[in-house]
Amino acid sequence: MNLSVRKIVMSGILGAITILLGATGWGFIPVPTPAGHATIMHIPTILGGVLEGPVVGLITGAIFGLFSLLRPGAAFFTDPLVAVLPRLFIGVTAYFAFAAAKKLKSGPASIFAGVMGIAITAYLVYSSTQVYSTLTSAITGIVGVALTILLVYAATRWNLVVACVLAGLVGSLTNTILVLGMATIRNYLTFEVSVSIAFLHGIPEAAVAAILTVFLVKGIQRVRGFDSTQPQNGGLPR
Repeated sequence: MNLSVRKIVMSGILGAITILLGATGWGFIPVPTPAGHATIMHIPTILGGVLEGPVVGLITGAIFGLFSLLRPGAAFFTDPLVAVLPRLFIGVTAYFAFAAAKKLKSGPASIFAGVMGIAITAYLVYSSTQVYSTLTSAITGIVGVALTILLVYAATRWNLVVACVLAGLVGSLTNTILVLGMATIRNYLTFEVSVSIAFLHGIPEAAVAAILTVFLVKGIQRVRGFDSTQPQNGGLPR
């Protein structure tokens, strides 16, 4: 295991951000869906995998899981197999999704970005019609279409955007599927309830994670002055 001082420090910083998001309530943001909000507490873990590699992603995920275990909440989060174990894989899957997507050529990347953007937009519009007004649904649709066009355009010029989107989606869905799956296996939730939670919470959280991962990675890249064309062995180039 390649665990440098840098990786240890980054794991600690990202883990601290995760705890801050949970302790202050800042880790939950409103979205126009029946759930009403989406958690972003797993975003630091996804960033750990993308920016620093799978080892940092795993360590940050462990910190996230331990915080969930110790923080009062749903009964099944007192079980480490539900609260901790699934979180170990968030940053790892995000890293491998990111690494694989960066190898896509612009054509396939653009198609993938377009399909993904349309699917997310359709879900958000449908969900918002169940709770909010027609005007809100229309605005949601317009924003979704604009983001889809932006993603497709970005994919033709900068594969990093698609890679970040996929990393955000995969990392977030890993959290949702593994946590709910383990809660079902451990008989805390029925299969039907788990599917309902995944649909109402998991999909909007994945969409939010995809968008935030793009902007955060791009912002961190600018701050660090990275050259995205250079090779690296644990995330983004240094």
